[in-house]
Amino acid sequence: MTVKGRDMMGGLAKGLSIIEAFSAERPKLSISEAADIAELDRATARRCLLTLAELGYAAYDGKFFTVTPKVLRLGTACLATMPLPRIVQPFLDQMSENIGQSTSVSILDDIEIVYVARAAQRRVMSIALMPGSRLPAYCTSMGRVLLSSLTVEDRRVLLERSAITARTPMTLTDIDALLAEIEETAARGYAMIDQEVEVGLRSLAVPLRNVRGKTVAALNVGVAASAGSMQELVERYLPTLTAVQMELKGLLV
Repeated sequence: MTVKGRDMMGGLAKGLSIIEAFSAERPKLSISEAADIAELDRATARRCLLTLAELGYAAYDGKFFTVTPKVLRLGTACLATMPLPRIVQPFLDQMSENIGQSTSVSILDDIEIVYVARAAQRRVMSIALMPGSRLPAYCTSMGRVLLSSLTVEDRRVLLERSAITARTPMTLTDIDALLAEIEETAARGYAMIDQEVEVGLRSLAVPLRNVRGKTVAALNVGVAASAGSMQELVERYLPTLTAVQMELKGLLV
């Protein structure tokens, strides 16, 4: 749908861009930092941040702004209306209990993945992940699975728009190398990430397809690198992932 300019609420769009400027990597922002990230002038960013603080969606210590738990209402209300989290959560809980590892389901949102369900057994990342958390698609197992469901042209477009950085010494950053890995992911039916997101973390992901065979989400397990080599983890956990993948196929639309 194309919205005419006169029907757009510029103030709302600017406020949302300020909220989106905060992330797990950037939990605290000054006015200037928020303005740069949201690509707004400093005065506009200041008004947006002060409005959020007045309404209780942000806190201000005189220098930095942080979002408050109240902002979760915006995302939680949306997630609560989605059938996918309600369908997959019981499967995640059971699988996580059976294998003793954390499991997650995410969807693709432009160049990022968004966690919609999670069952945590142990913390293997330095940041806490939960429904609504976001990570780059290019370096995550679920991201590569979701990218592999796109056309070759769309994969390249998204990668070229991504802020590709080496999060660890193992992170693939060359677009052609990433495209080759995503193509291999599509061919074998699952993705493997060996410490590309964070040192000490390995993960394995499979696509979740609906009854028509369309990929609608991704399912993964995250494991400490000390638990075994990548191949050992594939042998240990891929059968469980594919079993849940098949169980969910008839339930997703």
